Amino acid sequence: MKSRADDLFLLLAVVDSGSFSAAAEQSEVSVTRVSRAVTRLEKSLATTLLNRTTRRINLTEEGRLFVEKVRAGLANLEEAEEQLSIRNQRPAGRLRVDAANPFLLHQIVPFVREFREVYPEIELELTASDQIVDLLERRIDVAIRIGPLEDSTLHAKSLGRSPLSIVASPEYLKRRGGCASPNELIHHSIVGFTAPESLNFWHLGEGVRVQPTIRASSGEAVRQLCLAGNGLAYLSLFMVEADIKHGKLIEVLSDHLVRPNPRELVSAVYYRNTTLAARIQVFLDFFMGRWQFGRQE
Repeated sequence: MKSRADDLFLLLAVVDSGSFSAAAEQSEVSVTRVSRAVTRLEKSLATTLLNRTTRRINLTEEGRLFVEKVRAGLANLEEAEEQLSIRNQRPAGRLRVDAANPFLLHQIVPFVREFREVYPEIELELTASDQIVDLLERRIDVAIRIGPLEDSTLHAKSLGRSPLSIVASPEYLKRRGGCASPNELIHHSIVGFTAPESLNFWHLGEGVRVQPTIRASSGEAVRQLCLAGNGLAYLSLFMVEADIKHGKLIEVLSDHLVRPNPRELVSAVYYRNTTLAARIQVFLDFFMGRWQFGRQE
């Protein structure tokens, strides 16, 4: 049964990733092993599960039905194992967590050692994605997302609010002058985001869609550009509160910001068709007791 279970997991990896090579990389095994696993399954079932071409791999109709049942069965098995772990108070297994790079650096990494001391049998795997990722394709168990959620296939657990602030370096403000009202933004350089464009919407009054002078794909890159005196930036306080405290950044237009707003929302998301595993629950419980998103207005 052990080898059969391994074969089933490798089959799902091929289906989810779209290729034998990607499945091998994700599963940290050779492509040959993945291919042999699928072949063994097809031979034992006397059924072709995958149509293989030079460009893509598609499930046959029999394969689609089989994979659907396999995914449900493995989820039930995982749930049963989780329940036993709960009874033994030993949540265990690999936990893949995805978050934007700034959140990962400022809110998760500082507490990882303590988490591992409390839950040594959880194998924590962290990925940093500044764009929304497909949880199934990337095999992510739980993702931390900031802002409004639109994907209806996901469950969401609210973690609180992360207030934002408009900041600039003292050197920049000395060189370019202050910014006392939203109307003065046109006279300033703006450090914004490449995507999504919604991140360049600042919650000032009825809202201002800024035109960045410099764009970056990462919030941490935006922060570093701001610290280096490149312009104004609109960032979560958990990223810049220490910079403000130590005089490296200065807040502007605080009285004009609209709070709360949808972009402040912080949520944990996971697939609707999965049970909230014990290792996900203890992860959220542990970190929610330690996360500080910045002063609340």
